Amino acid sequence: MNEAKETLKRLLEAELRAQALVDQASQERDKIIHQALAEARRAEERFAIRIPELQQSFVSRAESRAEQTMSELTRRYGEREGEIEALARKRQEEASEAALARLLDPVAYP
Repeated sequence: MNEAKETLKRLLEAELRAQALVDQASQERDKIIHQALAEARRAEERFAIRIPELQQSFVSRAESRAEQTMSELTRRYGEREGEIEALARKRQEEASEAALARLLDPVAYP
């Protein structure tokens, strides 16, 4: 019976040590969770602080692209305007020459 008591005592001590290990592991787990949550909050705060900077960077890039596009469109418009003006001058010269030729053509007026 003494041997059974010793066995029970050893089992009880082993259970107490195991429970202490479980408690310690649980505390470490809670500590790790709290640390991870704190780090996540700090990361969110850092990101929130950078939002205006990120927005300004995006706006600046968009404005730059818009200016480039406007410059390109203005250049193309100028080129096209020059082409149309040259074509109009050519057509006006042709019309003037045709009118003068008709006026000077003795066959045109009997």
